[in-house]
Amino acid sequence: MLEASPLDDGWILRHDSDTLPATVPGCVHTDLMAAGVIPDPFLGLGETEVAWVARRDWTYERQLGGPWGQEQTDLVFDGLDTVAEISLDGRLLGTVRNMHRSYRFDVTGLSGRLSVRFLSAYAEAEAVRGRVGERPAAYAEPYQYLRKMACSFGWDWGPTLVTAGIWRPVRLEHWSTARIARVRPMVTVEEGTGVVELAVEVERTRVEAPLAVEATVAGVRTRARIEGAGGTVRLRVPDARLWWPRGYGEQPLYDVELKLLHGEDALDVWRRRVGFRTVELDRRPDAHGTGFTLVVNGERLFARGVNWIPDDVFPSRITRERYRERLEQAAGAGVDLVRVWGGGIYESEDFYDACDELGLLVWQDFPFACAAYPEEQPLRGEVEAEARENVVRLMPHPSLVLWNGNNENLWGFRDWEWEPRLAGDSWGEGYYLGVLPRVVAELDPTRPYTAGSPWSGSWEHHPNDPAHGTHHSWEVWNREDYADYRLSVPRFVAEFGWQAPPAYSTLRRALPGEELAPDSPGMLHHQKADDGNGKLERGLERHFAVPDGDFDRWHYLTQLNQARAVAAGIEHWRSHWPVCAGTIVWQLNDCWPVTSWAAIDGDGREKPLYHELRRLYADRLLTFQEGDGGLVLAAVNQAAGNWTGALVLRRMSVEGEVLGRAEVELAAGARSVARVDVPRELTPLGPKEFLVADAVVSADTGATAEGLRALHFPLPDREVPYPAPRFEVALAPGGITVRARTLVRDLLLQADRLEPGARTDRGRVTLLPGEEVTIGVRGWKTPDAETARSALYCVEPTR
Repeated sequence: MLEASPLDDGWILRHDSDTLPATVPGCVHTDLMAAGVIPDPFLGLGETEVAWVARRDWTYERQLGGPWGQEQTDLVFDGLDTVAEISLDGRLLGTVRNMHRSYRFDVTGLSGRLSVRFLSAYAEAEAVRGRVGERPAAYAEPYQYLRKMACSFGWDWGPTLVTAGIWRPVRLEHWSTARIARVRPMVTVEEGTGVVELAVEVERTRVEAPLAVEATVAGVRTRARIEGAGGTVRLRVPDARLWWPRGYGEQPLYDVELKLLHGEDALDVWRRRVGFRTVELDRRPDAHGTGFTLVVNGERLFARGVNWIPDDVFPSRITRERYRERLEQAAGAGVDLVRVWGGGIYESEDFYDACDELGLLVWQDFPFACAAYPEEQPLRGEVEAEARENVVRLMPHPSLVLWNGNNENLWGFRDWEWEPRLAGDSWGEGYYLGVLPRVVAELDPTRPYTAGSPWSGSWEHHPNDPAHGTHHSWEVWNREDYADYRLSVPRFVAEFGWQAPPAYSTLRRALPGEELAPDSPGMLHHQKADDGNGKLERGLERHFAVPDGDFDRWHYLTQLNQARAVAAGIEHWRSHWPVCAGTIVWQLNDCWPVTSWAAIDGDGREKPLYHELRRLYADRLLTFQEGDGGLVLAAVNQAAGNWTGALVLRRMSVEGEVLGRAEVELAAGARSVARVDVPRELTPLGPKEFLVADAVVSADTGATAEGLRALHFPLPDREVPYPAPRFEVALAPGGITVRARTLVRDLLLQADRLEPGARTDRGRVTLLPGEEVTIGVRGWKTPDAETARSALYCVEPTR
């Protein structure tokens, strides 16, 4: 039987004439930090102090023993970042140049000093650029010239920390006669029967040895002979239970085991979990343009998505537990789709395992983002090799439902002045419309492929045409008011978002000793977007009076504005299902402490946007929208059952007086949207009036009215004469209770101001006079009502 020996200890890192202890998996930056050679680049201006690290070559070494008792021994690296020479006792085993691949070297009979010398990624990128010529990109760094995590070169939310190291596990594998080289699992459903087809490739030391494979799944067992270097075994599972996205059903997973046999002796074994489901992408043209609707097990979905970036700029630090925590946060916010963005990596098995278990659909980008990528060698061969390896590696996961060729490169070619600058040079189109769809069609025909995001489906339409395929909505954040999200109904919004600073405690940890201000040195350094603070301020001043010199107030209002902006988009687009078939918020997470579009900051704290997503992505949502004849109330029902009951509408004054009232019946079918015209006499008149709708849900639906409220204020807050907010705060079991004496608009508890480890279960909430809300708080060791009051913020009258 094949034996594996991990090589995760005994490594050293050569630094100048000295040696330092090294952690494998890891990277140079984390080893230098552990040794006290460099500061933590996440703190203060530390990023600039460590820039030299990326310009150096680095060598990892350890002793490799031997001999071993089997016929062959392989040295296996699951990931090397990125350009490296591997030597054993002075003998060159090979050179590598791709972070996204694994590598295997025959070291049978060899021993001695194992050396992995990493060349500077900058030096490699500059050498390739010299060979293939200049290519345009969204950023000045040369990330398009090598197969490496692009965002390690910096992004508009990330630091420039260009890593090197043995970033995934390394081991020795000892084997005799033969081993399993690759298993390609095709998992399908045929008329209620689950089918698992395993295409097996083997490597041999003895060509003449008769081999067979034995596969089992769900109590079904099958054998097949292996002829030469491969074979296929097929299993049928009657009445297989279907795997569903969260909110649509359960996520049954089946263990698959495949043994490689020589006679009755097991030589090697391959084990994975699979789920039975079908997936299609409906891109048929219709009266509105060209659709983009995911269909799982025949069920058409409105995708409630978030974009995922690497959760740490040093990805070797991301543990299985951290993946699980972050993805559980996503599921807890009502998310059912996670897009793995193309400037990052193919994530580890731990990521996809968690998505399988949680019912989170995965949209997987191939790693290309915001640049023209040369198609010449050495890149072309590397691209195909990495695609072939990772497509097969990820195929077992039922959560994976879509392959996407790139992020914004087709759009960039058309709109970012690349085409004239390229003057006919290659730029990646051959990957997205040639190599990658061919690889997916050959290896993984069970899943759809799309050439890019955004992409209209062909060059007949603009790549970012909202009426065709996927759309990225960035004009709003960059130049407009978020109310402008309501001006169009894209078929699928794959990116949109609004910035806000991280939690207060995250800032305090990341910027120790700094007097915080929007433009203080550390705040500006941890704001990577072009004119990011300017856009924050312009977006804020459209709705509020921008606070002068009050950082705490600025912090609250910018976080509130982020939640409101995303709400404006999602409420509008969800109300137009099925024309619009999904939203993917930019972004779920951060890779360090930074002002960004994330809902969860770099320390894992949930921003107000996170809690807003829980409301926006709930199965049932009420929202006021502008209709052709005036205001309408849209009831979005993504639940499996009908939503019936009464809607109570009240026209109110900001002083709390009810100026008009009506009750209308609601009937929204399963997975549908019902639209109710607002009676004209309830339309708010002037800045002192607003509209409230509450759902009174009938008992037979099984739903509750908690949170099913919609508000409509016809004017920006800076024009509304709010009364001075008055409310009472009292301790309650597991949190606090707030009782309003006046209208209290967008009350928000910043729990980490109570103490850094405290968390709340609720985001912004508007209370009418006399209403109360209980806000849960966990991790608060010394509850106190006055302390709680100091951490509560709400909209105040414009001074």
